[in-house]
Amino acid sequence: MLPRVADSLSFLYLDMVRVVQDDTGVCAQIQVDDHRTDLVYLPTAALSCLLLGPGVSITTPALTTPARHNTSVICVAAGAVRAYAGILPDSLTTHWLEQQVATWADPQRRLQVAIRMYQMRFKDADLPESVTLDQLRGMEGQRMKAFYKILAQQHGIGRFRRNYRPDQWDSQDPVNLALSAANTCLYGIVHAALLALGLSPALGYVHAGTQHAFVYDIADLYKADTTLPLAFALHNSDSPEQQARRRFREDLRLLRLLPRIVQDVQSLLTPPHTAATNDDTDEEHSERRDVRMVHLWDPKTGALPAGVNYATGET
Repeated sequence: MLPRVADSLSFLYLDMVRVVQDDTGVCAQIQVDDHRTDLVYLPTAALSCLLLGPGVSITTPALTTPARHNTSVICVAAGAVRAYAGILPDSLTTHWLEQQVATWADPQRRLQVAIRMYQMRFKDADLPESVTLDQLRGMEGQRMKAFYKILAQQHGIGRFRRNYRPDQWDSQDPVNLALSAANTCLYGIVHAALLALGLSPALGYVHAGTQHAFVYDIADLYKADTTLPLAFALHNSDSPEQQARRRFREDLRLLRLLPRIVQDVQSLLTPPHTAATNDDTDEEHSERRDVRMVHLWDPKTGALPAGVNYATGET
């Protein structure tokens, strides 16, 4: 069995190194000084995702080995706080992508996933059975206003209003600047996790119309525990953006956010009536990279084995 996405060695972040392939394996060349270069060998067989940050150069042979080991390679910003592009292995299972597409394409199932997202965010909410998205958006607005008010009172701030205006970036208050910077970091982490699971960041359930719609959906689950308290704590900072990025990166070690993202996403995409009774299937398709031989789709019988001649007679 290959490692799971949520395991401690599943994600490895590199920056300012050259990654090459030698006779032993894939290694990172680290320039110590003008006369000495150290080699650090990468456990590509034990990785689910390799994050390449700024200053990384990698050779084609070095990319071939992660591909053989079913390791995703993702180009990210400093500290792995933003994902730009991903190279996914050919053998990455499509199970969770199929679950995502099936629930997204059916309006009723899409609504149920959206409701479960709100329930994850507001665990104490008593939602009526016939709740609508309009009602949920209203509840979200009321709760966020109340949360802003509580945080502002805790930090001795006057009335706070969330204001994201890229065209007037420098005129914003420190809390808004810190919150925007920290949210960007959070989006990068979520994006990397979704790519490593083989999911589409574009198929959102609440958000729509952008290639990062699902990223925004999942990131909203964690803002109240991560970026919002951090941003308000930096209300007196002279460099709120820089401090927000650094503090968020440091907090990730304690939050263990990646395992939470994996577990929550899989819970959202698993039908509630099968989650408690299909333990074997959950284990089979959890976060493993090993997949069975490709199969054929049939609208009546479902999956059929590939590599079989289905001719019924001479042609």
